Amino acid sequence: MLLRCLGVAAGGGYPQWNCACGGCRAARERPERATMHAGLAVSGRGERWFLLNATPDVHHQLATDPNLHPGPGPRDTPVAGVLLTDAEFDHTIGLLILREGSSLVVHGTPEVLEALETQFPVRNLLSDYAKIDWQPVEPGEPIELDERLRATAFRTGGKPPRYVGSSERPNWELGYRLEDTATGGTAVYAPTVPRWDESFAAQVADADCVFCDGTFYTDEEMSRQGTGSQPGLSMGHMPIDGPDGSARRLAELRGRKIYVHVNNTNPILDENSAERRGLERQGIEIGHAGLEVEL
Repeated sequence: MLLRCLGVAAGGGYPQWNCACGGCRAARERPERATMHAGLAVSGRGERWFLLNATPDVHHQLATDPNLHPGPGPRDTPVAGVLLTDAEFDHTIGLLILREGSSLVVHGTPEVLEALETQFPVRNLLSDYAKIDWQPVEPGEPIELDERLRATAFRTGGKPPRYVGSSERPNWELGYRLEDTATGGTAVYAPTVPRWDESFAAQVADADCVFCDGTFYTDEEMSRQGTGSQPGLSMGHMPIDGPDGSARRLAELRGRKIYVHVNNTNPILDENSAERRGLERQGIEIGHAGLEVEL
């Protein structure tokens, strides 16, 4: 199984267009620090690839990774489908970019697919532009993506997108457990983790690689920097730091640990920050576009 990190930024990218926080200013001064939205590409044999979410900059993500370039025919593409972790704009707007007539399979929970038909009508908008096979996903039910690659969704949270409003339906936020049935390699992709409960712990305990929600370093990060008023937990993201943070738990796992979906306010985007060095000492990596994992 091959996994390619396409970007690591949370919503808005890094730098964010309307943000003058210290991190965004630094990324404008040093463009090499900039990163596209969090996304992952996975393939069993390196021939057919599946995207974990379709971000607003998906066309740039595909252009910068030779594994995802089209060919050999003029409209052949190795991109076979998309696995949606939720219905948030930052994870679904890219579906509108992938509209030039290619055949794609898009997997999402019934809640997510319904939201993309009604409140944010991507499905209706794409019906005349692309050949999309919309496939409902149920947590716990394996999806055979190809002859050796299997994906099994699991619920991480129940927070719907803001444009949906309140909802009693449970399966709004997912992680995916990815398995190579030939090698036995396993990876978990979970960009939204509101809590490290027993269910989530079971999904990552024996994984060879975990791509984990690294949105905020501390819960009050945005209010302290003057970029927002909501705590991270209220937005569905547990912090990295602290006794109840994700770093302590990730450090205990045997597999490779990589933070993705990192907010522009998070100091770990600075490769020289004390926060980043502290994570690296614990064996935890911060993802970057082009990072490759083979399992």
